[in-house]
Amino acid sequence: MKIVTVLGARPQFIKAAPVSKALAEAGLDEILVHTGQHYDANMSSVFFDELGMRPPAYTLETGGGSRMSQVSRGLAQLEEILIKEKPDRVLVYGDTNATFSGAFAAVAHNIPLAHVEAGLRSFNRRMPEETNRILTDHVAQWCFTPTPEATQQLAKEGITGHWVGDVMLDALLQFSPTAQEHASWVALKNQHGLEKNSYVLLTMHRAESTDKPDVLRDLFKTLNNSGHRVLFPVHPRTKPLWKAIVEETPLANIIPVEPLGYLAMLAAESNASAIVTDSGGVQKEAAMLGVPCLTLRTETEWVETVAWGVNQVIGLDAEKLSSALAALQTNAPVAVSLQTIHQYYGSGHASQRIVALLQGND
Repeated sequence: MKIVTVLGARPQFIKAAPVSKALAEAGLDEILVHTGQHYDANMSSVFFDELGMRPPAYTLETGGGSRMSQVSRGLAQLEEILIKEKPDRVLVYGDTNATFSGAFAAVAHNIPLAHVEAGLRSFNRRMPEETNRILTDHVAQWCFTPTPEATQQLAKEGITGHWVGDVMLDALLQFSPTAQEHASWVALKNQHGLEKNSYVLLTMHRAESTDKPDVLRDLFKTLNNSGHRVLFPVHPRTKPLWKAIVEETPLANIIPVEPLGYLAMLAAESNASAIVTDSGGVQKEAAMLGVPCLTLRTETEWVETVAWGVNQVIGLDAEKLSSALAALQTNAPVAVSLQTIHQYYGSGHASQRIVALLQGND
């Protein structure tokens, strides 16, 4: 069996790592295609190196430009690859433009499509990620869901979902033991004195966040004045705006650093006193690691993390952020049991389950 896997962005490389390993162990032929949606080395090639993945067989050039230009460039190049390789399956992950490009190309060539991390919904159609995931789910032959709620959501839409668990838990369990000792984290930790619980970790990259300079300026000021040191890996999309803001207003308590590789990011998350983010994957990793999370969005796909009390959805509201940060200093973190994590995200064997289903085994 030949499988073409289409990847484009940092979170997808992480999700693919344990699945690619399971595919290889099952003797299946996987061809990795990197669309280049994340083309900065710190956002792409470093992940293949750290995660022990084979380099992509094909690297496209779809990064930059509008959503439509990324998708159209990806489709044209993916079509050539599918005609040449004639795969038995196409495998896509998550909700990026690369996800949609891979899904559309597979359907156009009548190749069975598998979607990992299916069934998630924010119910905000203004987000490109929401329409990408909905459209992909509705054309996929296999919808592999990370949680029981995602499977139930697909059922409401008339789609059969397969709950396999969350491949990000697979990755976290596989790589966490070595993350703390990884050279990139040790160097960063020593350079900035990042002891456990001595800082807040900030990540920000979504368009609905980065397209609002005045709002971001207030959020940065709030974080700077919160009494916390703030470690801030600066995403390429956020970098120009960040530079413009700090030129106007010095923010001495925020430590900007280059984007982190997966292992350094895992270590940074697990050692933080709290995480402030607009990332879906980081919210979930925070819950798995037992670190309080404040989400800079008006909704979340990971509703269970809110129900557990480990994640607060505060939007882009500086006053709510200030209050939530102050409360974290006085309230003990809410613990989530390992039993609960496994009940929702599986036992760390989602990758093997995916491979079995792709092979027609249940």
